[in-house]
Amino acid sequence: MIDALRHCQEYLGKRAFQVPHLSRKNTLFRSMVGRSEAISQIRHLIEQVAATDASVLILGESGTGKEVVARNIHYHSSRGKGPFVPVNCGAIPPDLLESELFGHEKGAFTGAISTRKGRFELAEGGTLFLDEIGDMPMSMQVKLLRVLQERCFERVGGSGTIKANVRIVAATHRNLEDMIKQNLFREDLYYRLNVFPIEMPALRERIEDTPLLLQELLARMEAEGAKLSTSHRVRLPR
Repeated sequence: MIDALRHCQEYLGKRAFQVPHLSRKNTLFRSMVGRSEAISQIRHLIEQVAATDASVLILGESGTGKEVVARNIHYHSSRGKGPFVPVNCGAIPPDLLESELFGHEKGAFTGAISTRKGRFELAEGGTLFLDEIGDMPMSMQVKLLRVLQERCFERVGGSGTIKANVRIVAATHRNLEDMIKQNLFREDLYYRLNVFPIEMPALRERIEDTPLLLQELLARMEAEGAKLSTSHRVRLPR
């Protein structure tokens, strides 16, 4: 059943970019299903931190629902009517990450044919979700730290200062404390991000939730147009 659950998650992960921003809100909320003590504690932590503007660091293995938690924090916060802007720090080439986060001015580099806003500007008044923060290059960690300290930034190739009115929620499957010891992650950035840590339980640690999770994911797949043959359906306990 765990394998079936992972298959559903992989399918939805591949299709996530096709799902309209607003329509994802309700489906992501429903993904916090479960009756285990572990997931009840996660819901409690979300309620605690959502009412604040503190930075949050979500830790956990891939597939444990880190973005689901980030979206719940956002939508239950005072910034809930603002944008939720995710960026996967490990999926963007290092030489493009600065422009992706901070934007660029026309002519800033070869191919910059027009001015472009970055994720920080797009998240104005809302939440910026930095997924896989452990994959961010050290050179970018320095620049991110500066923005978190000064609450402002400049576009690549620009000189004008832009205020950063965003809440930061970061996530990683890596052990950042070990990376600090190996000089792969900045300790000062870690403490800036780790104001309120949330550690996600692995799926194997919440087996009792698996039927509900699988039922929810199958419903989402069908709602998004997936054709599930009888041979691929999983008989779930009632």
